[in-house]
Amino acid sequence: MAVQLINRYIWLVETVRRYGRISRQELNKCWERSALSEGRPLTRRTFYNYRQAVEEVFGITISCDPVTYEYYIVDDDTNTSRVNDWLLDTRATAHMLEDARDISDRIFLEEIPSARQHLPVIIEAIRGKNVLVMDYQSFTRSKPTTGIELHPYLVKLFRQRWYVAGYNVADGKIKTYALDRVLRCNVSVETFTEASDFDAETYFKYSYGIVVPHSDVRNVVIRATVREAKYLRALPLHHTQSEMVADKDSIFTYRMRLTDDLVNELLAHTPELEVLEPPELRAMMRDRLRRSLELYE
Repeated sequence: MAVQLINRYIWLVETVRRYGRISRQELNKCWERSALSEGRPLTRRTFYNYRQAVEEVFGITISCDPVTYEYYIVDDDTNTSRVNDWLLDTRATAHMLEDARDISDRIFLEEIPSARQHLPVIIEAIRGKNVLVMDYQSFTRSKPTTGIELHPYLVKLFRQRWYVAGYNVADGKIKTYALDRVLRCNVSVETFTEASDFDAETYFKYSYGIVVPHSDVRNVVIRATVREAKYLRALPLHHTQSEMVADKDSIFTYRMRLTDDLVNELLAHTPELEVLEPPELRAMMRDRLRRSLELYE
């Protein structure tokens, strides 16, 4: 029954989101066509209860325009809202896949390594502010590092991999670890106090990927072809993306730190784009391209 209710909440959010704005009459018609209705109407009381539950469970507010009496989802650009949206999309996708078991041999998914094994443990440590003790096998070392004591501050998903960032007690600085390279992970009874100058909301804000260098945020400007610009509009490279059309090509501007992750991403789009600024990033691109070309000469 609980699963069925969650599916109904998801249906309500997805329907309102799909229409943008929708009246109760239109919503009722959609409900009647849905298998979730089981032939029963969406009464006013039920609709009110679902709206309230959606806000409590997902943190999503469905508001009503007092002029048009249409319902819409209130935009919220906070990270909490983005997490709730991600959870909602994940549950909606899971529900859809559950209904598509009969064609499961035609559905292909990407694996997210170590999420089931280590993520719950790390989230438990973050919630309780408990010290995390782990063994870690870095790609740059032949032997694993054992007994790492970490004050876990946040987790981040990037390119189908989960990462945990926190304060490494021995090294005295914040470091990031990939969960698929964690060999052992335990929650200690010892607790910690988060550094007063750390802000989880802004830690990765100006970085592409999971590297946060001690460098200034720079203006990154790239020129993209007409074809590539369409992809960047559909899936922005970074939340600071802005666009200006120049002749046929588009000029995209970002506020980011210069990292290897950023260079790797830009190289994946060559030769459809060119870095115009800053000079340091152009030099990083040239160096990487030159070294790659040497492998084929």
